[in-house]
Amino acid sequence: MENRKDWNDIKSHDSWSIFKIMSEFVGAYDRMAKIGPCVSIFGSARTKEENPYYQESVALAEKLAIRGYGIISGGGPGIMEAANKGAQQGKGASVGLNIDLPFEQNHNPYIDPQHNLEFDYFFVRKVIFVKYSQAFIIMPGGFGTLDEFFEAMTLIQTKKIRKRPVVLFGSEYWNGLLRWIEETMLKKEHNISAEDLHLFAVVDTVEDAVQHIENFFENHPYSPNF
Repeated sequence: MENRKDWNDIKSHDSWSIFKIMSEFVGAYDRMAKIGPCVSIFGSARTKEENPYYQESVALAEKLAIRGYGIISGGGPGIMEAANKGAQQGKGASVGLNIDLPFEQNHNPYIDPQHNLEFDYFFVRKVIFVKYSQAFIIMPGGFGTLDEFFEAMTLIQTKKIRKRPVVLFGSEYWNGLLRWIEETMLKKEHNISAEDLHLFAVVDTVEDAVQHIENFFENHPYSPNF
């Protein structure tokens, strides 16, 4: 009987948490809608400033910002910091979607104060990434980066959002995963279609990443994803 009472308390708390979730969505929608077209750059929080991927993320974000794109990152250190640093150097909107974690995550100093958003819920944060990104750039990273890559791929593949440029940066880093996708997922198990491999591009230079995004938007409009 005591366990049943505890369960009822949990259910009551769950009902009230809906209002907190709603407030995160409403606040983020209101602030993000005012920024304009943005590109999300994902990557590891553990990448150090001397790492070439950090430096290329700065250069890439700067070039995109100069072309009028806001830059969205996860708000933390590593590749996220590099993205926001490049956005500020390019005089573009520098957005951080920071998540409250017990370790590792503190917002970096290169986020515009008015564009520093704080989240308690990963799923709300992911919705904001997807809704307001015109393109997704996936730098080398860990589980979280893979989660963001496959989230974008799934939504585009199932046509839940319009097709967007998805760029994997660094073929040396991603080749093992790409071989597994092609040889196991596609050819051996037939869990994806051959056309799905064309939903993303793999690049090794900042210039190629920028050009891929620019080429796409010569023929497609900017708009929120849903």
